[in-house]
Amino acid sequence: MDLGLKDKIAVVTASSSGLGRAAAEALAQEGAHLAICSRDGRRIHEAGEYLREKYRVKVFAGVCDVGDKGSVDKFTEEVLQRFGTVHILFTNAGGPPPGAVGDFSSGDFEKALNLNLISAINLAYEFLPRMQSQKWGRIIASTSITVKQPVPVLALSNVSRVGVIAFIKSLSFEVATFNITANAVAPGYIMTDRVVQIAADKAKKESRAFEDALGDLESGIPAGRIGRPDEFGSLVAFLASERAGYINGETILIDGGAYRGLM
Repeated sequence: MDLGLKDKIAVVTASSSGLGRAAAEALAQEGAHLAICSRDGRRIHEAGEYLREKYRVKVFAGVCDVGDKGSVDKFTEEVLQRFGTVHILFTNAGGPPPGAVGDFSSGDFEKALNLNLISAINLAYEFLPRMQSQKWGRIIASTSITVKQPVPVLALSNVSRVGVIAFIKSLSFEVATFNITANAVAPGYIMTDRVVQIAADKAKKESRAFEDALGDLESGIPAGRIGRPDEFGSLVAFLASERAGYINGETILIDGGAYRGLM
């Protein structure tokens, strides 16, 4: 299936590893040129070199802390200087620390909101005008299954990611007439460093082996396994495509059937 992404320009944040890296790789595989970023200059430049060499696409790898508006402004300027426009925006940020409500202060919740919600809003405001002027764009926000089914040990994520859904839904009403879609992807457990950390914390807290803690996570998934990063990337690439032009304002789970609700 040709997704119509060849030579499109895609911004993928927090993409030196994990879900952002998976999204960037899936888009590059379809021929999209990339602007990727991370707080870690060494890792993002290594990722950029890998993607450039493997997929023969143009890649700008920049240092950016998406939780810092000044850093986002600078990254945006660099992207537009190099590419002139942007067609696809994938907003992503590292997840806040795991823990229950009682483990955190109100300041921790404020930091989580800035990391996950305000960063997505700032990025959308930066790149949306270019999409509107060319009357084509795809905005995809990475969230979590916690927006549908809160996880007791992920209190910061439970709170901070729900606002992203409200923002994306609100945005979708306003951008559709410009041939722009705004959607969110809500992964369950995908095998990234984040999931390894969650399992390791669980194992330590319960004085159990890491493998047993990981098995507990898998036992709650009807598919019987934790998802692969490339499966997540494939969903992002489809939502960014021409063929997904009538999907707008949606939150799409990718969780192996772990979510128990109806809607």
